[in-house]
Formats: sequence, C-alpha cells, structure tokens
Amino acid sequence: MKTYMQEIIKRKDLLYYLVKSGLKAQHRNSYLGYFWWLLDPLLNVLVYYFLVVIVLQRGDSPDYPLFLVTGLVVWRWISSAINSSANSILRYSSIINQVYLPKSIFPLAFTISQFFNFLFGLIVIALFLIFYGVVPTWHILLLPLIIIITVVFLLAIGFVLGFFTVFIRDIDNLLSHVMRIFFYASPIIWEGGRLPDKYSLFVDINPIAILVTSYRDILMYHNLPNFIGLFVIFVISIVVIIYMLHYYSKHEHKIIKAL
Repeated sequence: MKTYMQEIIKRKDLLYYLVKSGLKAQHRNSYLGYFWWLLDPLLNVLVYYFLVVIVLQRGDSPDYPLFLVTGLVVWRWISSAINSSANSILRYSSIINQVYLPKSIFPLAFTISQFFNFLFGLIVIALFLIFYGVVPTWHILLLPLIIIITVVFLLAIGFVLGFFTVFIRDIDNLLSHVMRIFFYASPIIWEGGRLPDKYSLFVDINPIAILVTSYRDILMYHNLPNFIGLFVIFVISIVVIIYMLHYYSKHEHKIIKAL
C-alpha cells in the first residue's frame, strides 16, 4: 500500500490536470460559463421555494429561504460528488487501457472538483446571510472542520462506488433512486420536527442529515454541531478510505479486464 500511495503522489500533475479539466468541462459550451456555479444554486432555491412555500403552503418561518439555500448548496455538493465519482473510472476507460495509472486517482479528482464547485455555493450562502442580517459568530470557525469531514466522507463513498461500478454497471442506474431517497429523508427542503417520532431514527443516523444540519447550526443558528455524529462519520470514512486504498492496490488490475 505504501508503494501505491507513492504512485498516487507521483501522479500529482495528472491529478491537477483532471481537476482542472473537470471544472472546465462542466460549463464548457454555455454562454454564462462559470457564472452558472453561482446561478445554479439560486435557481434551485427559487424552484423549491415555489414548490414548498407557494404550492404546498409549508416553510412559514421568515428565514426559510436561508434554510433552503444552505441545505440545497450542501446537498448539491454531496450528490454531484457521489454521482460523478461513481462514473469516474468508467469515464476515463480509454486512458486506463493505454497507460498504467493508480485507478483511485479518478474518484479523488472528481471529489476535489466538486469541492471547488461547492466553494462558489458558499458565496451564495454568504449573500443570503447578509440579506437576512445573520452575523457570523465564533461558530463559523468550525466551518473548515465540517468541510474536511464532508470531503473525507465523499472520498470514502467515491472510492467504493468508483471501483465497484466498473463491475456492476447497475449501480449507476440504482444510484439516482438511492440519492432521491436520501434527499427526501434529510432535512434539506423540510424543517426539523416534520417527521413522526417513529421515523426520527432515520434522520439521527443519516450521515447526510447530520452534515446538512451541522452547516446550518454554525452558519444560521450559532449552535454547536452534532460532534458525536460528525466524529462517527469521520472515523468510519477514514477506515473505509484506508481499506479501499489497500483494496485498489491489490485488485485494481481487474479493472482493465472489466473495461
């Protein structure tokens, strides 16, 4: 595994290229270009605000748009990172078949790309915080910690999905439905307390719900996040990453045969 990690470090130039090309490819043929990184979360907020507040007559709290934009920006990062990482190795199959490369570098590159995309979403959240007069407190110092935990969590999932999607192509079709379940099972567009008590456990142990709520706690409500939940997510993710890097080093030769 040590040798495998050294191979990844040697390919840092390739990693930089993959991240850079991935960012450029997202809006390569659009007129607005990178402005979509700011416009897309704003349009998402408008769509769900219309659905929840106007159509369903929910979300009565005055700061609901801020609640909504925080959840949607974090969710957009999580869902796009998971979906792109799952297909990362398949997307570069032509390169993989020609040159030896550590295959884990591809889900790593897509995870990093979506992280930079999320940074633009933070600008949108900041604009909403200013508009609603929410002044940051010392709790905002915890933001880098939560971002790191989120990146580690996404990287762990990316390594798993990136490898096994090569062999089980149905994962790609199933993933959209699984992500939709997590979307509605997490307090992204609905506020806490909406679910009956018998279903609250699914939110308490839902890592996406814990992460989304943590961002709201420090940015909106000036509360301490769920440190226990964050710690569990971080530890499990680290274990998965270490295991998957070892697994890649031993079994990634099978990827070429599967492609």
